[in-house]
Amino acid sequence: MKNGTQDSTDRAVPLPFRRILVTGGHGFLGHHIVPRLRAACSGEILTPGRADYDLLEPGAADRLLRDTTPDCVVHLAAKSGGILDNRLRPADYFYENLTINTAVLHAAWRAGVKKLLTLMGGCSYPAAAVSPIGEDQMWQGYPQAESAGYSVAKKMLLVQSAAYRAQHGFNSLVLIPGNVYGEWDNFNLTQAHVIPALIRRFSEAREAAAPEVVCFGSGQPTRDFVYAGDIARLIPWFLARYDSSAPVNLSTGTRIRIRELAETIRGLTGYAGRIEWDAAQPDGQMDKIFDVTRLRGLGLACPTSLADGLRRTIAWFDDVRVTGDVRL
Repeated sequence: MKNGTQDSTDRAVPLPFRRILVTGGHGFLGHHIVPRLRAACSGEILTPGRADYDLLEPGAADRLLRDTTPDCVVHLAAKSGGILDNRLRPADYFYENLTINTAVLHAAWRAGVKKLLTLMGGCSYPAAAVSPIGEDQMWQGYPQAESAGYSVAKKMLLVQSAAYRAQHGFNSLVLIPGNVYGEWDNFNLTQAHVIPALIRRFSEAREAAAPEVVCFGSGQPTRDFVYAGDIARLIPWFLARYDSSAPVNLSTGTRIRIRELAETIRGLTGYAGRIEWDAAQPDGQMDKIFDVTRLRGLGLACPTSLADGLRRTIAWFDDVRVTGDVRL
């Protein structure tokens, strides 16, 4: 029992599929999700990469489905990045995500796949959404302008899933993780989201004995972060037991101010210098917390505390910088 909610993912959820195809299986979330699928499914778990099938090429998605003949698809392949890269390349984020998502879902239906699960970002909610943000607010406005190319493209997954279910009876579902962090994240400072960016900045400043670290924005926005390992633990449950195109938020529903987050990461990385805030950089939405009532109503939760998840991520980052197995 966690926070009054029985976490159903603590019990094994066997998956009945013969072959699960995971697109993007070598990416950030793929590193967390694929081991969970292997543990839950006695069938094959296939994880071809972009070198095998470039999903931006016409016909590549159909060829992938023909070659692999899965009865289940977990679609994780995406172009993803932080607010700075979204501002620099909004057209790339829009085109690549819309093209890949549309092609993969259509090809999966054509190939007779029994079930498809995919993820979209919480940034697709309207910029003016009121926290805690429930799934019913998705269509009540336009997303934050800085990442709208990515956000609107991902939002189309909800339309496509519902449309193919209504016309073809295709069983697909779209889950909405909160602000995800964890091992195997992208720590490139142009492309990174806030947690990997802060971990890298403070770790490098500690090593260089720098007197200060400059953080972007005012530090006043609040966010709701969720550990990637918790997302991964939920995926087998949804594959086994959820049959709806109605989206579900996957997060903790816990609020933290970015200024407090920076102070926490500074302490966990062992950096002793000061923090300066560059208010000329964008804050993004000022308050974005996810309503997890629907998730809890299914008997599920994302239980890892932010402090525990940050410790794991920082320890991993310190280790893999030595071997070079990290995106910088």
